[in-house]
Amino acid sequence: MTVHMPGHPATSRPRPVGRHPIPSDDSVPHSRRRGAPPEEGEFVRPLNRRQVDDRMWELDELYERTSSCAPREPANVGPSGRDRCTAFQQRLADHVRRPGFELLVAEAVGPSGARDLTACAYGFPVHRAGSWWRDLDGHLPEDLLDVAAVDGLFAIADILVERRVRTQDQTRDWNLARRLQKRLLGAHTGAVGVTLVDRCDMESYRALQAWGWRPSPTETWATSHFVSHRLLVLR
Repeated sequence: MTVHMPGHPATSRPRPVGRHPIPSDDSVPHSRRRGAPPEEGEFVRPLNRRQVDDRMWELDELYERTSSCAPREPANVGPSGRDRCTAFQQRLADHVRRPGFELLVAEAVGPSGARDLTACAYGFPVHRAGSWWRDLDGHLPEDLLDVAAVDGLFAIADILVERRVRTQDQTRDWNLARRLQKRLLGAHTGAVGVTLVDRCDMESYRALQAWGWRPSPTETWATSHFVSHRLLVLR
């Protein structure tokens, strides 16, 4: 689970395509206006697959910006920043092809009336016989597998948010991460959310717990070779 696509030379990067003028619409919250209540927050809306492709540059920049929230690795350990960005881009390209894929973006309106991409979350339904469970080595709660058998599980694969969302007002319903994950699950009545988080990424683990996620009730990872991630559940 990343709570954070490849970098490109500045000379080749076009003007971000998502900074469009906003038409007059009183339903669009203006979170950056002085005195705006936090409950309004950013405007959250879905993107279809074509829109995801059209706005890939923005998603790229969002990942690069928010991935700085993650704990830094020593320069000689683990993948480079560019490698991590490439892995994210490849992962998103794979996930967007999954049946039932959904992606939400959050946008804030700036003083000029342009909207800026501030956050993103996406996921898809997972099934008992699907590939999402690969490498979990059979160490899973039987009740989750039963829910998956009746198409009742929705995997939230990534939540990309700024540090302030991870550290401030985490338990508030209007916290942006909470709004995104609730909106994703809300379209699937009764669905149980599942996600994976790197065991070494304690910052993301603590943030997810603050947003209502809980560890799998039968954590038997010690006997499994798949020890790099935790399975978290949101009911």
